[in-house]
This record gives sequence, C-alpha cells and structure tokens, in this order.
Amino acid sequence: MNSEIIKQEDNKITLKLVVGPEKFEEAINKAYNKLKVRFNIPGFRKGKAPRKIIEAQYGKEVFYEEAINICLPEVYEAALELHNIDPVDRPEIDVEEIKKGEDIVFTAIVEVMPDFEIDNYKGIEVEKKEYNVQEEDLQKELDNMLEKNSRMIAIEDRPIKDQDMVIIDYKGFADGVAFEGGTAEKQSLLIGSGRFIPGFEEQLIGANIGDEVKVQVTFPDEYHSEDLAGKEATFEVKIHEIKEKEMPALDDEFAKDISEFDTLDELKADIRTKLEDQAKNRAEEEVKNDVIESIVDTVNIDIPNPVIERQIDSMLRDFSYQLSYQGLNLDYYYQMTGTDESALRDQMRSDAEARVKTQLVLEKISKLEAIEATEEELQAEMEKLAAQYKQDLEQFKSNLRDSDLAFFKENIVVRKTIDFLVDHAKIS
Repeated sequence: MNSEIIKQEDNKITLKLVVGPEKFEEAINKAYNKLKVRFNIPGFRKGKAPRKIIEAQYGKEVFYEEAINICLPEVYEAALELHNIDPVDRPEIDVEEIKKGEDIVFTAIVEVMPDFEIDNYKGIEVEKKEYNVQEEDLQKELDNMLEKNSRMIAIEDRPIKDQDMVIIDYKGFADGVAFEGGTAEKQSLLIGSGRFIPGFEEQLIGANIGDEVKVQVTFPDEYHSEDLAGKEATFEVKIHEIKEKEMPALDDEFAKDISEFDTLDELKADIRTKLEDQAKNRAEEEVKNDVIESIVDTVNIDIPNPVIERQIDSMLRDFSYQLSYQGLNLDYYYQMTGTDESALRDQMRSDAEARVKTQLVLEKISKLEAIEATEEELQAEMEKLAAQYKQDLEQFKSNLRDSDLAFFKENIVVRKTIDFLVDHAKIS
C-alpha cells in the first residue's frame, strides 16, 4: 500500500491511495468469510459454499464493496500519518476501475483546517480593569446570609401583607365553569413572587385566616393554554395559614452560628477579603478576554463548516447537561420556548464559530512561540485534580487514558499562551 498527494487547493487535499493486488485479494477473502452466511447455494449448506461458486453465480465483483470497506481505512489512516494530515471531516472517496491482478487506486479528497497568518499579537493595547468593593457589596453578602438562615413563623393576629407565605385552597372558573388545572388544596404561595396570574396575589392582601376571597383576574393573551388565553376568570380562595419570614439578628452570635468566627467584625473582614479576591480575579479575567478578543479580531480564518457543527454539538451536550441539573431536558425546553433543535443550533452558531476561531488562534500562537506543557506542570495539574475529586494521586492517575493526558496538556498550553499574551500586552 502507498499514497501520494496529487493536488492541494485552499483547505482541500486530494490523495492517491494505492492497494496492491495481493492486499486486495486478502481483503476479498476476509469479505467472503464475513458474508458467506448470507448466500443460499443449491447443493451446499448455508454459509458453506466455496468462494468461487458464489462468484460464479453472483459475479466476481460480489465481494468487492466489502473488500474495499476492509482495506480502505488502513491505507487511508496510513496516508494521513505519512503526510501529516489532520482532516476535519470524512473524506470523499472515489474508486477507479478494479481489475483482477492490478493495483486498486482510490482518490480521497480530504478537507483540512486552512492555514492562516497571524501578526502583531505582542504589544496589544488594552485598558486596565479595576473593581473596588463597596459597603453595599458587603451588605448584600450579609443580607444573603441572613436570608439563608431565616425561618418562617406562623402569624395569627394580622391579615396578609406583601412577602407573606400563605397556605390556600383555590378553585378557578371561566365563563362560570371550573377549568382543568385551576383547582388546588393546601397550596403554598409567596405573596409578591409573581408565580400566579397577574393580579391574583395582590387581591389576597388584607385577608385573614379562615377568610374566603373571590379573586378576579384576566389570563394573559400569551397564556400557554389557548382555551384560557385572554379570558377573565374568578378564583374562590380559602385562606388556611399565614407565615412571615423571621430574620436572625446580625450580631456576634449570628457570626458564631454560621461561620468559624467569634465576632461579626471578623466575619465581615473575611467577606471583604473574599470579595476583593473576586474583584481582582474578575478584573484579570476581563483583561485576558480583551487581549484575546483584540488579537482574534485581526485574524481572518475560513473555518470549515464541519468544525463549527462539531462545536455546536458540544455546546448542545453542555446545555442538555445544564438542563438536567434543573430536572429538565431539551424536549421540554423546545416545548416551552416554541423552538426546535435546528433553531437552537442557529442561535449557537455565531458563538460556536467565535470559540473555534479563538481556539485556532491560541493554538497557532502556542506553536509560533514553542509553548509546551512540562512534565512538572502536568504533574501539578493531576495533583490539583486529584485533590479536587478527593482521590489518592496514584489512584487518580491509574484511571487516566492517553486522551485525558492530552487534554490536560492542551489546557496547560492554552493557559500558558494566554499568560504569555497578557505579559506582552500594553495594559494602561
């Protein structure tokens, strides 16, 4: 078997692939042994007819297609390795006339990533970012802590007010008839949450435990049930319970209860330190993004569509994974948004192209600057990940595949390349 490049235009390479007659004969024998059980030949048990008998009855070409499927991948992969070709999609294969005892010649048109030029990636001018922690930022964190440690207490001596949690029964009527899905018992509802039809929650304000309230509402025109969209409705509501949120006191005891600190001042100091670290990291990340974006914007790359489609596939898988964390799936998302996979792919296309382009630019610069991952850096990466997954390092390493190690190295190279670009940027 041998191969040669016979044409190269833009991002397409045409290969000539040659399989010798002996190799093709071996492939025919393999095809015969694989397919012989399919043939019923009079005088022979199924699968026992000799190859020559089958070829005499069905033609000598009967096993050619399968033989090609057997020998072609081997010669194709060898050609890719020999000529250092990294295809972005499946090749277009053409087979010349097959003659017994002669070489079998294939042509394969292979699409590859186009080469591109990149200049002036050092000295990129970007604006320095700075985010200062304000008192309101600190108070917001404290408010979140208070909220997480609040509790609901029963109220019996006053009517419903905004932000109360109420337990209610309700039954809805449209045109005087109870409608499907409009009835519930012992339903929890936070007044002011906007969970119910506009106007519903507000009309419960002022009611007391035991009251029966008639609520008049109009369903939105875009309501998901066409039978109710835009219609007026009446709900008969029974008030069972009223609860309000009780917030803990913001003092030293609170700090002791929810943290390792003894005083509120110590807790505040820790929160401020963490907020300042977050602000610093945010500023650094934005500078990195600005540097990368400025460089990528100067580069023109005609990215093959299959590469973009694969990136969209990856983004779809990530999105589906995120939905699963919320107990949802893509079918439900399509139903709720009135879209489908084709529409979602179109929405993702621009972002997918930008991600691929950024990846290609960073790869190009890493090669131009000979940036590589050292064994020490790879070791440190594995130690960090093992600790993150709470595994012994040797156990973690024993479960790794070659592809995992390659992925870790790629991540290290990308990080080092970005750091290189930032170090060589003009940040003012």
